[in-house]
Amino acid sequence: MAGSQSRTIACDQCGRKNRVPAAAEGTPRCGNCRAPLPWITDAGDQDFAEVAEQAKPYVLVDLWATWCGPCRMVSPALEQVAHQLAGRVKLVKVDIDQNPRLAQRFQVQAVPTLLLLEKGEVISRKTGAAPAPALRQWVEESLAARR
Repeated sequence: MAGSQSRTIACDQCGRKNRVPAAAEGTPRCGNCRAPLPWITDAGDQDFAEVAEQAKPYVLVDLWATWCGPCRMVSPALEQVAHQLAGRVKLVKVDIDQNPRLAQRFQVQAVPTLLLLEKGEVISRKTGAAPAPALRQWVEESLAARR
């Protein structure tokens, strides 16, 4: 169950370590300084609805595979973007080999495939690896188009 999964994330503002659940109401904040925390988690066929579709902030979905070199290259860049956009975006990673129903649902033809979701609906899609500044620009432009 997703609700029992959590990651320990150090606050970018004060350095305090916080436990951030895979699924929760609202957005995570530091228990010490109340700064928004980056929300980075994994999801699969069983818990995607709870972890990604019911999330309040926008959700950046990374559909990847362990054998994919570009996927391994883009992962740190996506985590950097999640830190930069803490409180606005939740990063959800999905291994398509372990979760074929999600790969089929989102019609993944190549990896990495990145999706930006709002309340479970795809609002933007990008295929292929890119450096962190380009990924952040894509996310920012996609969010700006929603306003």
